Amino acid sequence: MRRPTLALLCLALTAPAAADAATVHIVRGGGFGHGVGLSQYGAYGFAQNGRGYEAIVKHYYRGTSLEQATSRPTRVLLQASRSIVRFRGVSRIGPRTARPGATYTARRSGSRVAVFSGRRRVGTFRSVQVSRRGKASRLLGRSINGVTGGRYRGALVLRAGSAGGVTVVNRLDVDSYIRGVVAAEMPSSWHPEALKAQAVAARSYARAASPRSRIFDHYPDTRSQVYRGVAGERRSTDKAVRATARQVLTYNGQVITAYFFSTSGGHTENVENGFIGATPQPYLVGVDDPFDDISPRHRWSKRFSSSALDARLGAPGSYRGIRVIERGASPRIVRAEVIGSSGRRSITGPQMRSRLGLYDQPSTFAAVSSSQASTARVAGPGPSARPPRLVGRFAPVPSSRRVVVERRVQGRWKLAARGKLSRSGAFRVALRRGGVYRARAAGLAGPTVRVR
Repeated sequence: MRRPTLALLCLALTAPAAADAATVHIVRGGGFGHGVGLSQYGAYGFAQNGRGYEAIVKHYYRGTSLEQATSRPTRVLLQASRSIVRFRGVSRIGPRTARPGATYTARRSGSRVAVFSGRRRVGTFRSVQVSRRGKASRLLGRSINGVTGGRYRGALVLRAGSAGGVTVVNRLDVDSYIRGVVAAEMPSSWHPEALKAQAVAARSYARAASPRSRIFDHYPDTRSQVYRGVAGERRSTDKAVRATARQVLTYNGQVITAYFFSTSGGHTENVENGFIGATPQPYLVGVDDPFDDISPRHRWSKRFSSSALDARLGAPGSYRGIRVIERGASPRIVRAEVIGSSGRRSITGPQMRSRLGLYDQPSTFAAVSSSQASTARVAGPGPSARPPRLVGRFAPVPSSRRVVVERRVQGRWKLAARGKLSRSGAFRVALRRGGVYRARAAGLAGPTVRVR
């Protein structure tokens, strides 16, 4: 359910004039990733609480069925337009026999690929498939997935790259591909049922994804899903792949694009809200994620100065705040306006996530200002003066309206005083002595202020 919100979440606060005044903006949210589909920590939590992988995937992908995929192979880009490609461990180079112990070199030759063994030319091909039946081949050098000298099942297909050089694509059956994906996307030590759920999601994603080009279907990194070949295989994840062999998720007979991500913050998101402009899908809707709180990113916050928000969000003039226009099925902000001193500018939740370097789309913005109030002399005989005071404001106003002031002592924060927020969120708290202080309310800590 979308919950439009037209309230201004935070304002650029004006603290009382002081020598050491500061404002900090606190952005809070929950989750890690785009929020659409299967939450990996949530799936792990479900598995720890006795749910099997079938129940897990059907919780996150509503209305889907488990079916057997066809056996057609898939193609993964490993190296693109390399001046030299080196490989070994193959017994066939196209129609020709090769020696598994030998190292071969491929170079571009006009519009074709020439393969050499030392200085001897093995052959020149428009494209050539190299492999060793039942064994993995080794591709030397560093591949796009970051693996150096990696071993890959199936075949390596070499062809002239579109930007020059030689391009290498791994062609293999989908379950062999998934063996190199699961442990790269989910810790192999996790519960077996979570690993099975990940295997089904990864296989479904691979089957449903459109080819990335005429010559390959997937990147071996997060542009598709992370694939590390044999280097990514583990005994536990191989077992999960075998236990779910060829199983994919379908909706109305079609394999679904089974998005997955790390952490939901307690609720996943509709696909059109996680990927702005995507077509809504009945199987990719936000759902409660009750066991996701085991994730270290279940809740998070990040602090910014006014100038940092100014620079990153591009407010017209100087930054004043955020006005939420639309929320998603979860508390995530989907669309908002950045308010500046000379106007406003539209922004989406994914854009805020990217520009601010957040783990997920944000849920709330808050601002806290603090400063030392000017110290005035008390009327009467003697040199007495009023005790120092910390003043400032929280916006929006916390519901409890209680504030505590802490003093830093030997690198640790200790309670120094208590106070109450006004209806506008302002506070004024007397202190016993100078030092470094901060105000806290509703889990929000303001900036540090040196009081003299």
